[in-house]
Amino acid sequence: MGQSTEELSTQIAGTRESLATDLDALQDRVSPSAIVERRKEAARSKVRSVKDKVMGSGYNVANSAGSTGSDAVAGVKGSVGDAKDAAGDAIEGSPLAAGLIAFGAGLVIAALIPATDAEQRASQRMVDAAQPLVDEAKSVGQDLGGNLKESAAGAAQQVKETAQDSVQRVQDEGRSSAESVRAEAPGQS
Repeated sequence: MGQSTEELSTQIAGTRESLATDLDALQDRVSPSAIVERRKEAARSKVRSVKDKVMGSGYNVANSAGSTGSDAVAGVKGSVGDAKDAAGDAIEGSPLAAGLIAFGAGLVIAALIPATDAEQRASQRMVDAAQPLVDEAKSVGQDLGGNLKESAAGAAQQVKETAQDSVQRVQDEGRSSAESVRAEAPGQS
């Protein structure tokens, strides 16, 4: 005949438990913190995968840079971490891409290391040697700007005159068309 009360209670309890599990899974799936955590883990996984493919599984950036560069390496890790998604799986089997990425990472690290006295002196000499070129470029730019200003003013005046002539021509043609229509329509005035 029908089901007993005990069987119905058991089914209801099972359904409730199943719904609770489904709701928990759904809540975890749409929770912003859970989404962020999943994406962070996916990014970490990609970085590990790319690093293993390019450098080998035993490579450790901090050990190769030494203890003096550990602060620089820590700063670079964040920058390299941003670039890792762009590299993705394209590196696998592409030594040129791996070389370019290594070169870029080297540039970032080099930018973090302070310049030596010799490099600073050489840099200052280059700036001093380039100063006359900068001044000349400024002068040429100002002259060019003055010439362009005059040309633009002349062109603007020409456009204005042409527009006025066109307006006058349209008005004249409109009047003559109106007069010819009046002349062709007999008995209307």
